[in-house]
Amino acid sequence: MNATDLPARPALAPVQQAERIQIVDILRGFALFGILLVNMALFSHPFQTILFPVDPAMPWYDRAAKWLIHFAGEGKFYSLFSLLFGLGLTLLMDRIQARGGRFVPLYLRRLLVLLVIGAIHASLIWMGDILIMYALIGFLLILFRKARPRTLLIWAIILIAIPLLFSAGATGLVGLGRSVPEGAAQINQAFAQVEAGFAADLARANRVYAAGNFLEITAQRVYDYSSIGLTSFWALGFNVLAMFLIGVWFGKQHVFQDLEANRPRFRTLLIWGLALGLVGNAIYATLIMSLPRFDMSWTLVLATVAQGIGAPLLCLAYISALALLALTPAWGARLKVLAPVGQMALTNYLMQSIICTLIFYGYGLGLFGKVGPAVGILLTVVIYLIQIPISHWWMKRFRYGPAEWLWRSLTYLKPQPMRIASGQARSD
Repeated sequence: MNATDLPARPALAPVQQAERIQIVDILRGFALFGILLVNMALFSHPFQTILFPVDPAMPWYDRAAKWLIHFAGEGKFYSLFSLLFGLGLTLLMDRIQARGGRFVPLYLRRLLVLLVIGAIHASLIWMGDILIMYALIGFLLILFRKARPRTLLIWAIILIAIPLLFSAGATGLVGLGRSVPEGAAQINQAFAQVEAGFAADLARANRVYAAGNFLEITAQRVYDYSSIGLTSFWALGFNVLAMFLIGVWFGKQHVFQDLEANRPRFRTLLIWGLALGLVGNAIYATLIMSLPRFDMSWTLVLATVAQGIGAPLLCLAYISALALLALTPAWGARLKVLAPVGQMALTNYLMQSIICTLIFYGYGLGLFGKVGPAVGILLTVVIYLIQIPISHWWMKRFRYGPAEWLWRSLTYLKPQPMRIASGQARSD
């Protein structure tokens, strides 16, 4: 047998429509709504706002809306996106290895392209970008690609516990220091200086984002990302990697490939996720409304632990509820409306940033600081309802969203076919 007799190795290419797992696209579409729900307050107000307690003068309806966002949204949807990101590693690895390709070099290029997209997003559009974090932590995720399912879960639990234990330990040390009069005075002075710094940054951000031009706002974005944005790597990074690993576990267990076979597993996750997740998030949402996040107190530790455990569990409950609903004919048909939104999730994520910054920033409509949480929820619903038909229209004509096309073309080092051939059937 000579070389010409050997079967040709299939060319490496992005996932095709027939290979897609619909429930995964539905979950991505659902996550995009939750991401926008939580991010709306960060589009319309300075990031530093989250560090301070809620204004006692806030109207009751805005307080109720903010509590609801803390309870049902905060921490759950970036966790869901993180889980799906980890799942994507296993799906991509299985496809590439089945074609005889090398996974690691391609995945490294994929992460580098995502890192560049995130850097552009953070500096030129919105400093609340999470793509940079996903790309950088994704390099660590590669180390777990061959880990056994049990190892993945153990590491996920450890990673979730690390910031909670650190918070408790640091608070204990601060409390010990405050037990000495001289130490208490120095610690209180240090925290007062931190608060004053955040208050000054808050006032500056309010002025610049509300009335600045594009160059002034870009400078403010870079400043905010380099100061408060980078701290999110500590605040969120452990949880992001933990949910990455849980996503890899889902992929290795082929949970989404056969929903019916995993119905008992989804029921168990739903029950425990609701039982513990609702309680934990209720505690967090209630306490965090009146707590400064820059100080250390045992009440803040309780809120942090309640969310640190409750948010991933409620995220798993959301996933399980949608998976179980998708198994019923009526709800399965209804949920399909979210699939095109999830198929172009990166494009829709970036589009949310562009739309919202144009609404709130000084170079747009200039509504920064003028929209409360209740109106923010309504605005979230309106923007998302607009994205649904746009996504359907686009995905009926094109294989990928614009950002997905760019991401894949640069990853595979060649332009990917974009338009669906005339007359070609496309299954939803």
